[in-house]
Amino acid sequence: MRVVAPDGEQIGLKEIDEALWLANQLGMDLVEVAPGSDPPVCRLMDYGKYKYEQSVKAREGRKKSSRTVIKEVKFKTKIDSHDFDTKVRRAAGFLEEGHKVKAVVMFFGREITHPERGRDLLDRMVADLDGIATVESPARLDGRNMTMVLLPDKAGIKARAEAAAEAEKAAAEAEARAEAEAAAPPPVEPTPEHVDQPEQESAAATTEAPEAEAEAGVDVEVEVAQPPTTDTETATGAAPVETEEQDAETEDPQGS
Repeated sequence: MRVVAPDGEQIGLKEIDEALWLANQLGMDLVEVAPGSDPPVCRLMDYGKYKYEQSVKAREGRKKSSRTVIKEVKFKTKIDSHDFDTKVRRAAGFLEEGHKVKAVVMFFGREITHPERGRDLLDRMVADLDGIATVESPARLDGRNMTMVLLPDKAGIKARAEAAAEAEKAAAEAEARAEAEAAAPPPVEPTPEHVDQPEQESAAATTEAPEAEAEAGVDVEVEVAQPPTTDTETATGAAPVETEEQDAETEDPQGS
C-alpha cells in the first residue's frame, strides 16, 4: 500500500505490517483514504481528531444552508373582505420572514363549476402583495382546490423596510421638534420706558413754544434783572474799600 504522512508528504510503498508498525511508533492511526486506487492509499493521522473536524465542517455547512419552508394559506370562495385581508397580512408576514407561501382556494359542492371565482381571489392576493411577493407557480386547479405558490421578493421587502425606517425616523424627529418648541419659554417683548404725564406735558410745552413763536415771526425780548445800587456806588461809581489800617485808626486814635 502507499503510505502518506500526516502533512501529505509521500512516504512510499510499504507492507501493511510495516505501515502499522510505523503508525504505532508515531502514536497515530493508519486510515485507508483511497481503497479503490492501485495500490490503495493509507494515511497516518489522528482519526478521532479527523472525525471531530469533519463533524464541525458539516455543522457549519448546515448553518449556512437555508432550509426552505412553505407556509400555507387557505381561502374559501365566499370569504368576506375582512377575513381575506387578515389572511393576506399573514401571508405578507411569512414572505417577510423569507418563507414561501402556498395559497389554496377550496371549492365546496357545486362551487367547482365556477373556478374563475378562485382565480379572482388569487389575482387579488397577488395585487395586494405587490412589491413583497413574486409568483413562482401560477394558479392551477388541483382536484377540488386551486393552488398558487409565491416567493418572497427580497429587493422589494428591503426597499419597503428602508422606507418604513425613514418614515419612522422622520416622525420621531418631527415629534422631538414639537416637544422642544412646546418646552421653550415664550419670547419676551421689550417694555417701553414709563414717563410721568406731567413731565410729558411740560416737555411738549417747552418744545412747542419756540416753534410757535418762530412760525408767528414775533421777536422776543428778554430782560435781565440787575441788583439795586447804593447811594455811594451811585456817587462814586465804585464801592468804597475799607482796609485794616483804617479800622485800626478809628478804634485807637491815641496810639498814633
